[in-house]
Amino acid sequence: MKKFKANWEITHNWQLIFPALGILLSLGCGFLIARRLDFFLDPGITQKIYLTVLSLVLTYAIIQLSLFCFKKLKNRWLLENRWEFIAVFIVFAITGSTAGRISSPVMQAIGLGSETISGWIYWPLRILIIFPIYQVLLIIIAWIFGQYAFFYQFEKKMLSRFGLGFLFKK
Repeated sequence: MKKFKANWEITHNWQLIFPALGILLSLGCGFLIARRLDFFLDPGITQKIYLTVLSLVLTYAIIQLSLFCFKKLKNRWLLENRWEFIAVFIVFAITGSTAGRISSPVMQAIGLGSETISGWIYWPLRILIIFPIYQVLLIIIAWIFGQYAFFYQFEKKMLSRFGLGFLFKK
């Protein structure tokens, strides 16, 4: 455990929640993908073995991809500890999933459901609606996970690239 803590620069036991959450979320994501790929097996023990093995393989692939991304982003993102990378990835995952889930009911509420308008209009509008929802959620979820300072700077940089930097001027 000391080696694990040293590798992830964990100085307090409460910080262990981020690697644990990262593994659990990777496992959940692997399982959800495996369930989507289960289109040929009848329910039974074979299906359960298939889902278990495929979930574990996909989880391993997701963790390896995440570790690869950590290495590539280490010099670009100025974070103090390695465990913060996990927290940042979790914030991105939760925010993106939540914004995607919320956008459909918002579209329905304003009368722009996928049944009422063409897909050529629906999807660009949905993306435009997701954008502000995502920005707000990103800051809120970042605050919950203790990464507000990182994401505030991230937001400023991203919005200024979109020509919306004036939103942060005093």
